[in-house]
Amino acid sequence: MAQALESKEHAMAQDAPLPPIRSARPAQTRALMARTGLDEARIEALVRRFYDKVRADPELGPIFAARISDWEPHLARMVDFWSSVALMTGRYHGAPVPRHMGLGARWAHFARWLELFRETAAETCPPEGAAFVVERAERIARSLHMAIEDAGRPAGAAPRL
Repeated sequence: MAQALESKEHAMAQDAPLPPIRSARPAQTRALMARTGLDEARIEALVRRFYDKVRADPELGPIFAARISDWEPHLARMVDFWSSVALMTGRYHGAPVPRHMGLGARWAHFARWLELFRETAAETCPPEGAAFVVERAERIARSLHMAIEDAGRPAGAAPRL
């Protein structure tokens, strides 16, 4: 008898409408925007100005030029990426690590990338926003560099930290 009641309750629970799922993301995005002074327009300005510098850079420009011929789709993807990173919008859906494998990038390239990014963030963002995106850029650069280094080491070898 108890088993029959449990079965009936389970069936009723499955037929009950689910409560709506509310995402915390919009509230988090609004809070980040208020705290950092960042918004979609600033993110786009940052990305476009930054990649203008990257394209003109003697070290980084050739690496990008060898792989990107149509810049608009790349810039749109990077705006989505940085919107997701800085504002938690969830607009970017991709896998950055595989895209960076095989580039031949060394830490000197990442250091130059960071130098240009810091400079551009300071030019295009309020101080709080610049510090916020730079901190994330530094983490991203370290993560990508470690993933590239790790992929290039022999099987079973300990990673360099």
